[in-house]
Amino acid sequence: MTPNTTVLELLETFKKVRQHSIEICAPLQIEDFVVQPVVDVSPPKWHLGHTTWFFETFILIPNLPGYQVFDEQYNFVFNSYYETIGNRVIRTDRGNLSRPSVSDVYEYRKYVDEKMETFLSGDFLTDQIESLIELGLNHEQQHQELLLTDIKYILGHNPLFPPYQKVDFNNEINEVNSSEMINFQEGIYEIGYDGDGFCFDNELGRHKVYLNDFQISKDMVTNGEYLEFMNAGGYKNFRFWHAEGWDWVKSNKAQSPLYWHFIDDEWMNYTLEGLKQIDVNEPVCHINFFEASAFASWREMRLPTEAEWEVASSKINWGKRWEWTNSAYLPYPGFKKEPGAVGEYNGKFMVNQMVLRGASEATPKGHRRATYRNFFPTHLQWQFMGIRLVK
Repeated sequence: MTPNTTVLELLETFKKVRQHSIEICAPLQIEDFVVQPVVDVSPPKWHLGHTTWFFETFILIPNLPGYQVFDEQYNFVFNSYYETIGNRVIRTDRGNLSRPSVSDVYEYRKYVDEKMETFLSGDFLTDQIESLIELGLNHEQQHQELLLTDIKYILGHNPLFPPYQKVDFNNEINEVNSSEMINFQEGIYEIGYDGDGFCFDNELGRHKVYLNDFQISKDMVTNGEYLEFMNAGGYKNFRFWHAEGWDWVKSNKAQSPLYWHFIDDEWMNYTLEGLKQIDVNEPVCHINFFEASAFASWREMRLPTEAEWEVASSKINWGKRWEWTNSAYLPYPGFKKEPGAVGEYNGKFMVNQMVLRGASEATPKGHRRATYRNFFPTHLQWQFMGIRLVK
């Protein structure tokens, strides 16, 4: 929000964000809501409950007089990783929760949304609570992207390759020319959030960085270019890979991006619209850090640092894929964790992760900015992630 945001505008934003989660799940069959194929993928039902739990736990319980908890067990079921809040279902068991039912979770959402409307219509709002609500809305938008990501994994690992629905991502990037490089001179630059709107705490602490001369590709690596890497034996030559990456290739028998299938002598790609021929002009997607680094090595280039990416962000085409950087996820100078459970949001994950920059076609509107610091472990492929090159 901005300093001039009214309570009515906050309520309308709340309703809009909450409704979008329901719209994402609308095409699903009831059986789709409970599936958890791997530990990293949460069932859609759990996402709907967890994002609701956030508002009940952090806004309503401590701040709405006389609030009655919808179900005392839901704190155990829908807490994700907040040690401050108490015990929780371990992540691997989220798919074992046949109860609460999908209808129970929708009733939970309805109950909490009505109580939030009561809360926002009363005289309870403070600047601190408004900031928490804003965090909760951005938290839900993060889960909306995860919903699409997890739904794709669930349906993409069904042997029938069922489509989710016809998707119009309203992509703004049309022309792709990853060979066009943009030059940046060495010097001192500033990175980090510096504005009046919302940002996560890991973006704060705007600071100076020194960069050497570098050239960065205007566009991302395409499927066609990645096919060249595959056809040149990229997955068979250890020289392009980190040692841990080469171990990953061998142990997983990796030979292509996630969702690619070699059928009748042709590479096909599972999309949210079902199984399709590879579009060679689309940016390659569902690439982990090891694959991105190996491709860059094969091209005799490298991945950008997150500072290089942010400095270049106004000159490059971004927004269709999260982009791997060669930067470890570490705190900015002066970073401080907030007290209590909110302090567990980002800081506790600043180890063994690499930074991704930009946004993806699954990122909700209004939830992207050049200073956004996403992060994932090096081996994961299931997010909408791609490659940009630097030399």
